[in-house]
Amino acid sequence: MTGTGRGIEHMPPALGELFERMLIIRLVEEELLRGVQDGRVTGSTHLCIGQEAIPVGACAALESGDPVIATYRGHGWALAKGVPVAELVGEVFGRASELNGGRGGSAYLSAAQFDFYGENSIVGAGVPVALGVAMACQRIHADRLALVAIGDGAMNQGNVHESLNMASVLGVPLLVVVEANGYAEMTPSDALTACDARTRAAAYRIHAVEVDGNDPIAVTEATAAARARALSQSQPVLIQANTKRLGGHYSGDAQAYRPAGELDAWREQDPLQRARAALGSTEADRITEQATEAVRQAVAVAEAMSRPDPAGVMAHVYAG
Repeated sequence: MTGTGRGIEHMPPALGELFERMLIIRLVEEELLRGVQDGRVTGSTHLCIGQEAIPVGACAALESGDPVIATYRGHGWALAKGVPVAELVGEVFGRASELNGGRGGSAYLSAAQFDFYGENSIVGAGVPVALGVAMACQRIHADRLALVAIGDGAMNQGNVHESLNMASVLGVPLLVVVEANGYAEMTPSDALTACDARTRAAAYRIHAVEVDGNDPIAVTEATAAARARALSQSQPVLIQANTKRLGGHYSGDAQAYRPAGELDAWREQDPLQRARAALGSTEADRITEQATEAVRQAVAVAEAMSRPDPAGVMAHVYAG
C-alpha cells in the first residue's frame, strides 16, 4: 500500500482498490495476532478486524496533508494513511523501524511524515489532541482539517465532550469519526448510553451523519461531504460509522461476554466478504493473491530488521 489515498478533487477509488486496502489491513492484523500468540509481539495488541472499511473509506476522501489521530486500535488508520506495511509490522515487532525505532509498539506508533499523528491508549484522549491539531490547520493551512477516530466508549469521556463543545464554539474544522462497533471495551454500548453519538453531537450544534461503516464507498462519500462542510463552514462534523468488531477488545480477550451466535451473525456483515461478493470471485481472488504476497514480503522485511540498540534507550525521553 502506497500513497495516502486520493484527494476529494479526484475520482474516488474503485471498489477493487478499496478491497485491496481493506484486505492488506486484515492480513496485517491477522499476522500481528499470530505474532502475539507465538511471542514475536511483546504484550497484547488491539486489532481492527471487521472495521477496515472505516479507515480505508475515510482516508480515501482525505487530502494527503490532513492529519489523522487514532485510538489504540489504530493500525488500520496508519496503513490507510500510507504507512508502509514493513515499517508498521517492524514497529509492532519491537524492531528498529523508521517509524519510532520500536518505542511506539502496537498502541503508540506514530508517523508524522505520513500525517498520522499517532495512537493513544487513553480512551478519548485523542480528541483534545486533534482539536489542537485542527486549530493549527485552521491557522496555517486553510484547506486542511484534522480527523480523529474514537470508539463508542469515548463518547462517555468528559474531555471528549469538552473538546466537542470547544470545537463548536470556536468554529474549528474537526472531523470526528466514531467507529461505533457496539461495545465499549467489554460492555455493550446500549447498556451504557441512552442515545447514540450522532444524537449527543446535536447538543453542541455539531452536524452529524450516520453511515454504514462496513461499506467503504459509503464511508468515502460521507467523509468527502463532511470534509467539505467542515472546511466551508468552519465547524466540526461528526460521522457515526456503524460497524462490527469481529475480534476481542484486545488480543487476549476471551469474549465470554458476547451473546451466543453474535459473532456468527456479525461475520455476515464482514466488509471484506461484502466487497468480495460485489467484485466477483475472479477479481477478488486475483487481488487476494497479490495482497497476500505483498504482505508476506513486508513481514519478511520486518522480521529482518535489527533490534533497537539499548544504548539509545534515553533518546527522545527529555526535550532540549
